[in-house]
Amino acid sequence: MTTPMKIAITGVSGRMGRMLVETIDASDAVTVSATLERPGHDWIGRDLGLALGGAERGVLVSDDIDSALADSEAVIDFTSPAATIRFAQAAARVGAIHVIGTTGMTEQEIAQLDAQSAGAVIVRAGNMSLGVNLLVQLTKRVAAALDDDFDIEIIESHHNQKVDAPSGTALMLGEAAAEGRGVSLDAVSDRGRDGLTGARQKGDIGFVSVRGGDIVGEHDVLFAALGERITLRHVASDRSVFARGALKAALWARGRAPGAYDMLDVLGLKDG
Repeated sequence: MTTPMKIAITGVSGRMGRMLVETIDASDAVTVSATLERPGHDWIGRDLGLALGGAERGVLVSDDIDSALADSEAVIDFTSPAATIRFAQAAARVGAIHVIGTTGMTEQEIAQLDAQSAGAVIVRAGNMSLGVNLLVQLTKRVAAALDDDFDIEIIESHHNQKVDAPSGTALMLGEAAAEGRGVSLDAVSDRGRDGLTGARQKGDIGFVSVRGGDIVGEHDVLFAALGERITLRHVASDRSVFARGALKAALWARGRAPGAYDMLDVLGLKDG
């Protein structure tokens, strides 16, 4: 029998951190080896089980990245861009797999991650669910099949605590639509409409962000032309879909050559 994979969880007190603990506990293939929180957090030094309101587990919550990763095969990271850079550097130092679900990263920050992937395995995705990654592929194919008589709008909805917009998933979908049309998303992205904006520019890819309540994640890709509309849609009603995807990514990455990968690699959905 294969030894369970040892996984460190960052931001363990947060929504995704807690969901990852729960999802790992339900699996025989992985185990929680270490947990991390930001310096000064009131969980630091506490037993994870007690911090979560349960029984002792023998795993302490730490703010020491290097010691937490020393006995871990992988680290799963849904935190902030600045923290993710630090985790990537630490993971590369010890050869741990780094699975990244952090969104809102700039091109410069992504370049810093790519630099670490020269000697480590990094799997990064704006969304780790199977359904969303299928939606990305469908978006690319539909965009390639339709000309610019069809306007493309990407509408994303999330809970009222989300700090970045458009969401990482919306940007993934925008990139897929732009790739399908053979254009750069930067050249056709339309993200801000307020006041007298004038008519919509033909060929633009528009983004709309909705924030409210406890919405986990909803994404629509609308192709609208005169007389007809096509909508591709994905709804996540439970964060466990992201946690399960992250675990799938970590297990897939076991034994892989160093490099930068994404969920299309993990799911075997890459073209060609």
